[in-house]
Formats: sequence, C-alpha cells, structure tokens
Amino acid sequence: MYRLDNIEYFWGLALIPVMILLYVLTRIWRKKAIRKLGDLEVVSRMMPMVSTGKPTLRFILTLVAFLFLIIGLVNPQIGSKLEELKREGSDIVICLDVSNSMKAEDFKPNRLEKAKQAIEKLIDKLNNDRIGIIVFAGDAFVQLPITTDYAAAKLFLENVDCDAVPVQGTVISSAIELAMKSFGTEEGKNKSIIIITDGESHDDDAVAAASAAAEKGVVINTIGIGTPEGVPIPVYKNKVPAGYKKDKDGNTVITKLNENALEEIASTGNGVYIRASQAEIGLLALLERINKLEKKTFDSKVYTDYEDRFQIFIAVSLLFIIIESLLTERKSLWWERMFKTKK
Repeated sequence: MYRLDNIEYFWGLALIPVMILLYVLTRIWRKKAIRKLGDLEVVSRMMPMVSTGKPTLRFILTLVAFLFLIIGLVNPQIGSKLEELKREGSDIVICLDVSNSMKAEDFKPNRLEKAKQAIEKLIDKLNNDRIGIIVFAGDAFVQLPITTDYAAAKLFLENVDCDAVPVQGTVISSAIELAMKSFGTEEGKNKSIIIITDGESHDDDAVAAASAAAEKGVVINTIGIGTPEGVPIPVYKNKVPAGYKKDKDGNTVITKLNENALEEIASTGNGVYIRASQAEIGLLALLERINKLEKKTFDSKVYTDYEDRFQIFIAVSLLFIIIESLLTERKSLWWERMFKTKK
C-alpha cells in the first residue's frame, strides 16, 4: 500500500511546459544572434569545438532532475505496518440504474453522470461505514463488493457506464436481491440500500423484494432522478450526437420519472423517497438518516505506519544535476574519435 504525502507539490509540474517554451525561445534567439555574425555554416566552422547537441542534452537532464525533485517533494510513502482495527459503522449498498434512460439529459450532463457525482460526494463524507455498489438494468451486477476502501470505491465508480449491463430494462428487484446477498447472512439494523433510478421499472417484483429485505431489518431508500414530464433519450455514435432513441414504430422514446413506484418501494422498505434536484441528488440527506441506524462493529485491516521514500527521488534528482553540471558545450574528442571509427 502506498500514499502521497504532499500531493499539492504536483502543481510544480505545470512549470515544465514553461521551461520547454523558454528553452525553445532561447534557442531561436541564439540562432538569430549568430546569423547576424554571418552564415551559420561559416560561423560553426569558426567554432569547431562548440557542440550543437550538448545544450539540448543538458536541458533534458535538467528537466528530468526537476521531475524527480517534484516527486521527491510529493514524498511517496509505502505502508510498512498492517494492523487490524475495530470499527463501528453501517453497511451501505448503492444500487445504481444504468439503463439507457439514464442517458437522458434533463440533469446535466446526464442522469447517470449526475448520480455518479453525488455518490462520489457521499463517499467523501463516509468515515467508518462500509460501502458497496451494484449496477442494474435488465439484470444486476456487483460493481464493488462492500468495503471500507473509499479510494477503490471512487475508482470503480468512474468505470460505471450504461454499457456496464448488456441486458436493457429496469429490474429493481434483481438489484435488491443482489444487495441482500452482498450483506451476507448476518442480520442487523445497520444495513441500508439506496436505489438511484428514474423509476421506469419493468419489474413487478420490486415491492415484494423490498418487503423481504425489510423483514430482515434492512432499510431501503429510493432516489428518483429525472422529470415527470419526460425527455427523449439521446443517441451517440463515436461520441457524436446522432438523434434520439426510437421505438419499433419509429416514434421518439420519452423517458419519465416514475415516482409512484419508487415511493411504494421506499415505504415498503421502511425508508424514504427523495426526488433529486439539479442542486442536490439527496444522498447527503440520506446519510444523516443512515448515521442514526444501529452501528455494527467489524474488523478492518489498515496500514498504520508509512515509510518515506522521498530520499530516492531527491538522490536521483541530484545525480542528474551533477551530470548536467559536468557537461560543457565543448565537443568531446573521445566521442568524435569513436564516431569517426564507427564510420
């Protein structure tokens, strides 16, 4: 396990393009200055020991030294001590709709991306809680098993797309049943399922699945994302807009928020229904309710001690600086002889 101690120093990398630009401008100015003395070829013959390639080599060495210096300042650290700690928290499984209707753009940039942004903000607010992610459309799949690794959660979330589930549709019952399996067999009132969808369900078993979950003490909350008026579903080809989704009769498909279905699922699951808005999806409001749930104590293995590794990168940086300082702009006679020998 590794971590970066001073990540803000990465901003120093922004100086590299500036350094390159200044070097190019300096070389152009130098050539213009030499041309004022006469023809470039004639001037180069007058200075046979001046190397034309070494200045560029010295500049490259300087850039590499600067890069390693920045990495050294960031200070990569390696986890050296793994300990098992006791934590108290809740188990949260987010069931995220990835059907084609989630591409609708009544939320910017679209329903799915807006939901993903809200989930990322929720992850930032978690402390000891465990989180899992399930994606569903016509079927459901575990995108992220329940974990306290919030960095991994964000990484897995980035890869969520409407192509994640090949079978289209919105079968909420499959997502609830898979979430229940993810919790394991242990019962308790520390478990919560959050369903984020536009509610266009093609499933008559969602309420029954919510009822079965409630009997085991699992709370189900629902978030409806979309507008009741409905909007068309955009179609893209090679990331270029190519009109809107059509049905088999050639009519434009309109996707509408189905609040009634989501309210019934939440009510059956002893939770609440929240209608998402452009400003707030509703996950942070649900987190306040989840924090009031009974907490569970569980074991978690974490790195409690890290060793600095900045010394390696600083040493390499100094090595390149020393090499650069030893180079002069004079041609190396031994290099010239070797080059001629090879010819």
